[in-house]
Amino acid sequence: MSQIAIDSTGPAHCLGPDYRPEEQKPTATVSTEIKYNNVHILPQTAQLIALLTADFIFYSNRIIRLLVEEGLNHLPTIERTVTTPVGRSYAGVQFQGKICGVSIMRAGEAMEQGLRDCCRSVRIGKILIQRDEDTCKPKLFYDKLPDDIADRWVLLLDPMFATGGSATMAVDVLKSRGVPEDRILFLNLIASPEGVTSFAKRFPKLRVVTAFVDQGLDAKNYIVPGLGDFGDRFYTL
Repeated sequence: MSQIAIDSTGPAHCLGPDYRPEEQKPTATVSTEIKYNNVHILPQTAQLIALLTADFIFYSNRIIRLLVEEGLNHLPTIERTVTTPVGRSYAGVQFQGKICGVSIMRAGEAMEQGLRDCCRSVRIGKILIQRDEDTCKPKLFYDKLPDDIADRWVLLLDPMFATGGSATMAVDVLKSRGVPEDRILFLNLIASPEGVTSFAKRFPKLRVVTAFVDQGLDAKNYIVPGLGDFGDRFYTL
């Protein structure tokens, strides 16, 4: 079975509900902690760690759905009262403002369906950024964004976050189109501590929502232990 991520050298915790005795809880590797207020790591539950340990494509989609759900929790809401089918009032809330997704091609496109599953008729833009093999720096090749993107909350989608070069350039593109930094949420599956730390410092008003911060980067700036090329694995190339 092909796993998403296994790290035998990172921090280890016992997993399971609080009421279960420690001797009945398995020990597993959990996310590296990142102490920045604008970085939100999904709760390291037994369910999430099991998803990170399981068959790749199906469980990647499960994690993407969790990331989208958590990302929506950070959108502003306003009060809304509705009348229930039995004629009683219920004081609830509704989202304030419009949203759109923007995927960093091509791996980010794998996260689009998870967003569509949660948000009906959501608009999705595309940004293509690739690394220049000579300079090892990101280069913008293409972008197609909604005309009114400056008036929307943007969920930026990219599963892997190594050095943060592509994500940084994508944020710069969004800001050049008038999107305020504090209206961007970056959704990500696996991040490196180096990348997410520098990104959080550079964009203190932007929110990062990630499932797991891995051990680090190797000499080639690949996430380790990591999971390889997400796009190749997701599209089974």
